[in-house]
Amino acid sequence: MNGKANLLSLSLMAFGAVFCLVYPLSMIWPSGWAWHAGPPMASQYFMMIVGVYATLGIFLIRAARDPAANSSLIWFTVWSSVVHAAIMAVQASGDPMHKGHLVGDVPALLLVAIVLGALMPRKKA
Repeated sequence: MNGKANLLSLSLMAFGAVFCLVYPLSMIWPSGWAWHAGPPMASQYFMMIVGVYATLGIFLIRAARDPAANSSLIWFTVWSSVVHAAIMAVQASGDPMHKGHLVGDVPALLLVAIVLGALMPRKKA
């Protein structure tokens, strides 16, 4: 593997691990990661998000072994992260209680999208 491919694999493992850690992140920094008051288990919605992101995290870690064979998953992660961040930014901007997300999960998702999108190989025309 070349340097860019190695960075992509490392990024997939790192972001996959962070996605698996959404629950503990919400306990450490609730204003930046959780969208409800109280403990993480207090929200069924949040626990659903935790489950979805933990599953995605595991698959991103697995994709690190062969990113080319998992390009659809990686591009899904890039674009769903952009959409998720945009929706959360609008929602957080309109609600003073959720301003912490503008420095928490919104930039984190944009970082995922930028890094993975930049490291993904482009098809030659």
